[in-house]
Amino acid sequence: MTILTRFLIMMIVAISLGAGATYLMVDQGQRISAIAMGPWFAWPNLGTPDGDPYSAARQARTGQLPLGASEGIAFFAETDSQNAPLDGTCTYVIDGQTPPARLWTLAAYEADGGLKNHEADKYSLDSREIVRRTDGSFEITVSGKARPGNWLPLGGRSSLVLVLRLYDTPLTTGSGQGNYSMPKVTRGACP
Repeated sequence: MTILTRFLIMMIVAISLGAGATYLMVDQGQRISAIAMGPWFAWPNLGTPDGDPYSAARQARTGQLPLGASEGIAFFAETDSQNAPLDGTCTYVIDGQTPPARLWTLAAYEADGGLKNHEADKYSLDSREIVRRTDGSFEITVSGKARPGNWLPLGGRSSLVLVLRLYDTPLTTGSGQGNYSMPKVTRGACP
């Protein structure tokens, strides 16, 4: 085997490994520079000069625009509080409180970033419309079938990502997430 052949083989292997590793980092959404609070995670630096390149590449690939730091922050849950992947055919209960925010919204998305399609024609809940307990906490049922109380409908397909957007919150002012907690995500019945 000539030196040129060896060199070409090494270049092909190096390029393949580099491209494969980059694809995995972007595709799997590695949580570099992410903050995590239970099953919820967010990238507070996304869209800023301090953002990591893998998150920026994932954002460019999906076409989703991040909230500006002065607007708020979006938290994503791909697993429940027991670290099991979310399944759009199951029922979930979102229970607890959010960090302080002027307004928050909760929506269900497909893993590819599209909104969950369903017949109820309701795609999100917000903090102005939910029923709360006397201590300010809430319980939201996320399910394909209508439920009493706070209900976020699902379309039934298996992929599911919950997105909780907090608008005008101290989490974006540098006060940190240490003093706040996010609601639990508990799996209920599955078909």
